[in-house]
Amino acid sequence: MSRSTSSLVRPQGGLRPAPQRTWVSRVHWATPAWLCFAAAIILTCIGLAAIGTTRPELVAKQGALLTVGLIAAALVVWPSHRFLQWISWPMLIFVVLLLIFLLMPGVPDFVVRPRNGARRWINLVVTDLQPSELAKVAVVLSIASWLRFRRNHRRLRGLVPPLLIALLPMGLVLLEPDLGTALLFLPTAIAMLIAAGAKMRDLLVIGLLGLLAAGAMTPMLRPHQRDRILAMWAQIRGDTSYVDDIGYQGQRAMTLVGAGGLSGHGEHEAARLLHWNHLPEEHNDMVFAVIITRWGLLGGLVTWALFAVMAVGGLLVAAQCREAFGRLVAVGATTLLLAQMVVNTGMTIGLMPITGMTLPFVSAGGSSLVTVWLLIGLLLNVGLRPPSRLWRESFEFGPEDDAGG
Repeated sequence: MSRSTSSLVRPQGGLRPAPQRTWVSRVHWATPAWLCFAAAIILTCIGLAAIGTTRPELVAKQGALLTVGLIAAALVVWPSHRFLQWISWPMLIFVVLLLIFLLMPGVPDFVVRPRNGARRWINLVVTDLQPSELAKVAVVLSIASWLRFRRNHRRLRGLVPPLLIALLPMGLVLLEPDLGTALLFLPTAIAMLIAAGAKMRDLLVIGLLGLLAAGAMTPMLRPHQRDRILAMWAQIRGDTSYVDDIGYQGQRAMTLVGAGGLSGHGEHEAARLLHWNHLPEEHNDMVFAVIITRWGLLGGLVTWALFAVMAVGGLLVAAQCREAFGRLVAVGATTLLLAQMVVNTGMTIGLMPITGMTLPFVSAGGSSLVTVWLLIGLLLNVGLRPPSRLWRESFEFGPEDDAGG
């Protein structure tokens, strides 16, 4: 691959000139992004087996959704970074409008289908669309697009715009209500800011302000959301006062996790245990309990190991990318997938409150499966396709970048 140094170009915002280079566009087939792809395929196969343990009638549908997810991933592998930057803002606006539509009063129930008191799904006749899933991709692309040529995030006030990009959809998702998905936006934004060179002391200030804001917003939580937090603490203390109502799902999941032992019980015995323990949403939010019931602690460790492989692959993709936008997209996609896994498995084993969060690639569900495969497609895009025209060294700062207000 050949490179040549072009004339100096002044980036946005009147900042000092940065070197720009040209690339000959080639596909880099030897990329760590394949680690992410391989881990995702294996996790999806584990998910099909786990879903088939209790809901065999859903396996064919999940397989069809996998095909849709792979097609979606393929569609985002080949576009240039310039095109992804261009669509990021229209996509974010479109997703925000969909999230607002979900919350509008008077929308018929056959269009916006409430489930368990939450308005998260839009009926598309053949399937349901969950806009909060698309919001994950839109936030990653939009923050990466915003930060790619800027240096003002090296100062505290420069952190406000990228955080607002995350907070707007986060607030709308929280109103659905969907606490689990809402929790993913801030860790993703902060990881991308760290990758862009934001100062840790500034992020610490933002974090402390966020904790204060979260405490102040506690009264705004729905009663069942507060009860789930209380049920988690009661479960940790050994208090059984919530077991028969809001803590039932968590208690059943913990029982099945303990029953799985080291190596599990096999398909038929696991199916019987799951049936007689009446675990709600065992094919979806609680699928990790199914994995441990069927394959034991070893199955859970293999699942975590596959996500670790995916995280390593995604961070290697980011480290090898010499262009700002691609590096941030890789960091954002990897963080989002890992954070979602931590929330889901944490609530299953009793370390986090039940929030209705799917396990990426494993849980049944159309919007979730297609979205996580879109993120794998973005990682492959960054790993396989280096920028074909101009690129700028990623986030290299000197003392002059920290000067001024």
